[in-house]
Amino acid sequence: MRVLLAFDKFKDALTARQACEFAAQALQEKHPEWSLDLCPLADGGEGFAEILTEAAGGELVRASVYGPRGATTHAAYGVVSAAKIPTPAAALFGTEKLQGRIAVIEMAAASGLALLPSAERDPWQTSTYGTGELLRAAAAAGVTAIVLGVGGSATNDLGLGALAALGLRFEAQHGEQIRPPIPARWREITRIVGEIVPSLPPVFIACDVTNPLLGPRGAAAIFGPQKGLRPEDHARMENESARLALMLCQQSSRPDSLMDAAGAGAAGGTPFGLMAATGATVLPGAELVSTWLDVDARLAAADLVITGEGRFDESSLHGKGPGALATRALGFGLPVHVFAGEARVAQARRGLTLHSITPAGTPLVTALREAGANLVTAVRTQL
Repeated sequence: MRVLLAFDKFKDALTARQACEFAAQALQEKHPEWSLDLCPLADGGEGFAEILTEAAGGELVRASVYGPRGATTHAAYGVVSAAKIPTPAAALFGTEKLQGRIAVIEMAAASGLALLPSAERDPWQTSTYGTGELLRAAAAAGVTAIVLGVGGSATNDLGLGALAALGLRFEAQHGEQIRPPIPARWREITRIVGEIVPSLPPVFIACDVTNPLLGPRGAAAIFGPQKGLRPEDHARMENESARLALMLCQQSSRPDSLMDAAGAGAAGGTPFGLMAATGATVLPGAELVSTWLDVDARLAAADLVITGEGRFDESSLHGKGPGALATRALGFGLPVHVFAGEARVAQARRGLTLHSITPAGTPLVTALREAGANLVTAVRTQL
């Protein structure tokens, strides 16, 4: 039996790799004759850099950078040879052939929500400055392109922090530099000056979110609450975002319509900021990951697919990650088992079997702490 193990992360409990390894442990104990292919999944958030870098045989470069609220944090970015990126993934970057070394960076490593305890999650105080430091470090290392995954951010600063790390200056009326330009100090900013470091290569943003920067589907409205934005502060954040976005468009000689671009509102507007100031390009994140990991070839070689994440429901089957993988695998005629903290869909699908690994009545804090053991038990008893 050839088994493809392709888990995404269990948020706040297991990384994608840990989930794959726990499931593999259970299967090796019960079915030692089975052949296992471990394929951790990534959605642009935690694990994006490590998973893509390992898949392409690259190396991780570690750095100390500015965390989402200023404390130093240790992050890593990947460096891979363009020649090792599968052709379908490389084709997503455009007509020019990728050459040299490519950096793979994830926002979550430097500016991620998971880096902050709940009490410190406040988008008025958080910054993407550390993400900019990673971009700058990769540029200084001589890479020819950068791929940035923007999932899991703690910020709503339009990427201005990253741009400050890359060379732009945000100044108050009398010339004082606001650094980093966190939203709490946006009212002080009267002009943006400076230039992006010339060594920065083309930046490609892996993103499946299509939200614009502003409005009812914008960054603050849709993603602000999960980052700590209070309902009574939404209008002020929206107004200040519009003012700073217009200022950045004017400084960068870019049209205001960039604020309406698909994906501009992802990660607190970071794609907007990078598109405006650096000419960054947005790529379809799920397709990039799928082709980079050569998922179709691995499905073709499998007899059984096992996947999962923290929560799996009807919407998962119409989205990305494990849901998209499950749908794809069913199209190949493969049986699919999904293991999740909670797994439930409204309509049964032929070939799809769901398993909720958390015992009924378990408190959330306990479920998160025992997720690994629960996954091992569930896989061992159900397969």
